[in-house]
Amino acid sequence: MMTQYEAATKKRMNVSAILIFIMVPLLIALGVMLGQRWYFLTSILILIAIMAPFFMIFEKRKPKAREIVLIATMSAVVVASHLVFHLVLPVHIGTALVIISGIALGPEAGFLIGALSRFICNFYLGQGAWTPWQMFCWGLLGFLAGLAFNKGSIEKLNSRTFKVIMGPTLSIVFAEIIAYTSIIVFPSADGIGYEWRFYAFGVLGLIVGTLLQKKRLPVSGITMSLFTFFTTFIIYGGVMNIATLVTSMALPIQSDYGTEFSIDALRMVYVTGLPYDLIHGITAAVCVFLFGEPMIQKLERIKIKYGIYK
Repeated sequence: MMTQYEAATKKRMNVSAILIFIMVPLLIALGVMLGQRWYFLTSILILIAIMAPFFMIFEKRKPKAREIVLIATMSAVVVASHLVFHLVLPVHIGTALVIISGIALGPEAGFLIGALSRFICNFYLGQGAWTPWQMFCWGLLGFLAGLAFNKGSIEKLNSRTFKVIMGPTLSIVFAEIIAYTSIIVFPSADGIGYEWRFYAFGVLGLIVGTLLQKKRLPVSGITMSLFTFFTTFIIYGGVMNIATLVTSMALPIQSDYGTEFSIDALRMVYVTGLPYDLIHGITAAVCVFLFGEPMIQKLERIKIKYGIYK
C-alpha cells in the first residue's frame, strides 16, 4: 500500500516521462518549423518542461536547512573541481561528481546539483544558448544515478558482484556490436555519417538493459564506472550533439553544419562529436572508479551525523 506522498511522487514521475518523450520532441519540431531565430526560446521551453516536475518533487519534500547546505557544498565542489581540471587536464571530473552526488544524495538532489553546477560553471567558461542544454544533461545524469543505484549501508559499498549488471551491460554491448555490424554491411553512400548509429543503438540497448535490470544497481567501482561511461556517452553526448546543431543554426555567420536542420547536418555533428563523447565518458568513468566509493562513504557519514534523509 503506497503512502500519499509515494502516490504523488509516482504521478509526477509519469508526468515527467510524458514531458520527456512527447513534449520535448514536439517543442524541437516546433522550433525547427519556426526557424533559427527562435532557437533560444525553444531551448528555454524544453528546459522548463523537463525541470518543472523534478523541482516539484524536491519542493514537496520540504528539505531541512542542513540538507540545503550539503547540496550547496557539493555544487561548489563540482564547480571548483571542474574548472581546475578544465584548465589543467582534459578530465571531466565534474560529470563524475554530479553522478556521485546523485548516488549519495538521491535523484532530486542529484538533478539540482547538476543543473546548478553547470549554470555556475558557465559564468567562467562562457554562457550561451548551450547553457540550458548542458544544465539539463548534467542534471539528468545526477537524477538517473540517484534512481539506478541502491546505496544500502556503508558496509555494502564494497560489493563488486558483476552478476547484477551483466544483463544491462551485455544489452548495451550487444547493441553497439549491431551498430558496428550495420556500418560494415550497410555503409553510408559517402562513407561518413554513420556514427549516429552508435548513439541510436546505444539508446535501444540502454532501454532494454533497464528493463532487464529488475533490481537496483549495487554501489561499487565497477558498476558506477560502467553506468557513468554508458550514460555520459549515450545520453549526454546524444543530447548535446543535437544541441550543437540547433544552437549553431542561430549563429550570425555560416557554421560548419549549415543554416538548416537536416539529416546530413545531424550526421556531421555526430561524426565530429564521437571522439569527444568517448573521451568524456572514459575520463568521467575513471574518476568515478577512483573517487566514487570514498566520497559516497564520506557523504553517508555526514548524513548519519547530521540526521539528513532520516
